[in-house]
Amino acid sequence: MNRAKTTWLILAVLLLAIGVLMFVAPSSDAAGQEARRLTMGHIHNPNSPVYASLEEFSGELENRTDGVLTTDIYTEGGLGDERVMLELVQNGVVDMAKVNGGVLESFYSDFSVFSLPYVFEDEEHFKRVMQSDIVKDLYEELESIGLHGIAYYDAGARSFYTADTPIEEPEDLNGLKIRTMTNTTSIRTMELLGASPTPLPAPEVYTGLQQGVIDGAESSPIALTDANHGEVAKFFSYDEHTRIPDFLIMSEKTWDSLTAEQQQAVEEAAAISSENHNDRWDQLIEESIKKAEDEMGVTFNELDQEPFKELVQPLIEERRKDPEVAKVLDDIAALQ
Repeated sequence: MNRAKTTWLILAVLLLAIGVLMFVAPSSDAAGQEARRLTMGHIHNPNSPVYASLEEFSGELENRTDGVLTTDIYTEGGLGDERVMLELVQNGVVDMAKVNGGVLESFYSDFSVFSLPYVFEDEEHFKRVMQSDIVKDLYEELESIGLHGIAYYDAGARSFYTADTPIEEPEDLNGLKIRTMTNTTSIRTMELLGASPTPLPAPEVYTGLQQGVIDGAESSPIALTDANHGEVAKFFSYDEHTRIPDFLIMSEKTWDSLTAEQQQAVEEAAAISSENHNDRWDQLIEESIKKAEDEMGVTFNELDQEPFKELVQPLIEERRKDPEVAKVLDDIAALQ
């Protein structure tokens, strides 16, 4: 049986299990409200800060609804990769998923702005944008395709890390197989920088580096420790080409089925989880860098980002031909 058939067989079994849970006779709380278990999927393992933040969301939601709304969380890609999970959410089979902003690009083109290189001046600019009406408006646009935006989680600036070739200038990327996400913006960025983009599911990056299938990848320093990539990638280079957030997305069908009070509870639980996650992020980065240096032998190097920025300008200009994307980019730039 080939890999694709095996994957869909596993998903079919998982979806059958979810279906059984959905049709179990509902219970009620003391006030007579019908209890409900919401399904959520994500790709992270217990070492990931996002894993803990989604657990916090689940606990907050249960507390705020007095146990009426609880969450069954499928971790480590148990429901498939992020694109598959988002399709399941869109179809109402799964209630929620945490996905990277790059995945959303394939579902709604305006979200491609988050994958474009060097859109954000720095971390403070990024935060201003993520807390602005720009993102709220994008959430509303998702409703037209059956999705509902709930909250974002900081995933840091993405830079290159490689097995044995330090990146100090764009020429160092020439010919290197760099793992990238499957969205077209990330792939095109790698091409313009001279790398050979190699899409791989996140759980396969470690073995890909270990076996030489890829020469490197791109993410924040936390990937070195929460996924142990620092064991097989010894150079991290701060080019900081993108700052792509994670998003918590709910099925619009699920959202519409909740009462107004339950919707408010979802939003409040997500806001607390997101805020706490983002407040911890800088500390988590520092801890990951220290661990990667001291325990894994990873070398971190600063570099001049300007040559990298120049090479990717054609992509920005190309995307500006879409008036809606151009407007979002202008709104983002206005918040610098």
